[in-house]
Amino acid sequence: MSKRKVGVIHTFLYSVEDLKALFAEMLPEVEMVNIIDDSLLKEVLANTGTTPGVVKRICQYAVLLESLGCECILNQCSSVGEAADVAAKLISIPYVKVDKPMGAIAIQEALKGGGKVGVVATAISTVGPSTRLVETTAREMGADVTVSSCFAKGAYEALLEEGDKPKHDRILMETIQKAVDENDAVVLAQGSMMSLLEKTKDMGKPVVCSFRTGVKQIRDVLGLD
Repeated sequence: MSKRKVGVIHTFLYSVEDLKALFAEMLPEVEMVNIIDDSLLKEVLANTGTTPGVVKRICQYAVLLESLGCECILNQCSSVGEAADVAAKLISIPYVKVDKPMGAIAIQEALKGGGKVGVVATAISTVGPSTRLVETTAREMGADVTVSSCFAKGAYEALLEEGDKPKHDRILMETIQKAVDENDAVVLAQGSMMSLLEKTKDMGKPVVCSFRTGVKQIRDVLGLD
């Protein structure tokens, strides 16, 4: 019996193996169909936001994945989330965002305290879309929270341009600590931060990352037991 297909659009090479491992663990009955275009993120970063070219390619990839028999598409990159909203209107299958469930969890946790959510990002192109996504999710939930962004300046360049993961992790952990000190719950906006999640467990505040909850939502979308 053939597996059901889920398409994933990647803009970042580091995300592929992490997501493949999570699919194998959490969705063993699903075949993961990957489209990888790291030029998307480079273009978004160079222009500090999505461009018509980025939107066009995301739309083309979504239509292609539907034509390949995918029943659902997962948007891996927060920086192109708003382009995904456009693409979703062109297809008849669900196009879900990996970071959407994470925002809802952080909001619920923040409401147990003072209602402040911090969004940590290493890519400047992610700050706006991820912050707006959490704000939109809060409105949909009817939750009264304050959302602020925390940019880990230099971390993304350390990882992508210098290949220095220890430096990336050091900058990011300092930013996460600052976000924890100033908020009631913290969102790690990018999947590239998943490796640090274990180190946040003793910080005293809830810190959530997108990949695991983002993959888990697909079970509900596909109606899997």
